[in-house]
Amino acid sequence: MTRGPGEVVVTGVGLALPGADTPDALLRRTACPVTGPAAEPFDTAARIGRRGHRYKDRATRLALCAALDALRNAQLIPSDGEELTVPGDTVGVVASSNLGNLDTACLTAAAIAERSAVDLSPMSLPNASSNVIASWVAIRHGLRGPNLMLCNGATSGLDAVHWGATLVAAGRVRRAVVIGVETHNAVVEDLLGRSADELLDGAAALVVEGARWAEARGARAAAALGPYERRAGLSGCVAAVLPGGAAPGVWFTPERYAEGPAGAGAGVVTDGPAGAVPVPESVPRYDVTSAVGRASGALGVLQCAAAIGWLARAEAGAHAETGAGPRDAGPEAAESQAAGPQAAGPPAGPGAGAGSRTAFAAGPGAAPGPGPVPASRQALITSGDDTADAVAGLLLRPTPDRCHPHPPRAPLISMECSR
Repeated sequence: MTRGPGEVVVTGVGLALPGADTPDALLRRTACPVTGPAAEPFDTAARIGRRGHRYKDRATRLALCAALDALRNAQLIPSDGEELTVPGDTVGVVASSNLGNLDTACLTAAAIAERSAVDLSPMSLPNASSNVIASWVAIRHGLRGPNLMLCNGATSGLDAVHWGATLVAAGRVRRAVVIGVETHNAVVEDLLGRSADELLDGAAALVVEGARWAEARGARAAAALGPYERRAGLSGCVAAVLPGGAAPGVWFTPERYAEGPAGAGAGVVTDGPAGAVPVPESVPRYDVTSAVGRASGALGVLQCAAAIGWLARAEAGAHAETGAGPRDAGPEAAESQAAGPQAAGPPAGPGAGAGSRTAFAAGPGAAPGPGPVPASRQALITSGDDTADAVAGLLLRPTPDRCHPHPPRAPLISMECSR
């Protein structure tokens, strides 16, 4: 029987945001939003150059920047190049954006209505395709695995993380680049009725990978994916990913979530008892959009990036309590220790419980993983909107460094394409 990929882990994070270039920086900005003049827009040319990008829309260029950063962070691309170090057919792409190329689509439709299709530029017309972002990321780096584009409302970013992990768990690919991106322009501002300074202009990317494949190539995992749920209300979603009323270590809330006087979330309809608080009030809460602007389809990926920053801080704190130094905790933990304990979650308690289900568990033949992770060491991420048509939830967990100094290359599994 073919061995499964093991649990699905995050091995790379990339950001293309003004004023935040690491998960820890994003977490700090979320905890203490910067006042004063807004940061300068992210310069895409500084990361990917200008050549070949003249006719690409801004959302695509931002996505290319975040994807390149994540691939390099995952050691799938060398720091001084852009060539993959693994076969391209072992890497898939899942992108999420609700508004990314809205301006191109609207302006194209308006041009056809007012004049004719003859007046359209053949260079800009491909940008009107709904899957242009995911396609260009794949073309740029030769990623020949499955290619998906999600435009699924407020939950789209977390849905993209879920489907990227599902591709890995199902054996379609060994790893997938998951991207969330949004930008603002006159068309988006008019549609949403909001000014540019209220909206995200940036991107985030993750590399999700089977733990077995990450271990085989010597990559260090930053987090492990836990249960994912999609429900009609926030309370039911939280209860599904954290059954038994277990309290997570931190909660990344839906966009502009606010708890009313009775404890009910404003803007998100719950399916539990009236006035029920879905997460204990003692759990730290973060709203990523307070730092980067309303993020729409990019929110879930941004939340995961910030959660990875929180997990690194929590890991550094745990190592400090047990006497382990930065060298033992790894470079991410050493950096987090230098940043200080701000916003770190509470230490794990002996009575904390873990969720009973794991969405991306070990496959057939995989080696057994470590013991259950206490809920207080896990990050809860939720996305939803004020119409409450859906709320998505995901848990991120810490993962031990299981890599070997000189691992053997793992063989392709049966469902993957050959080179």
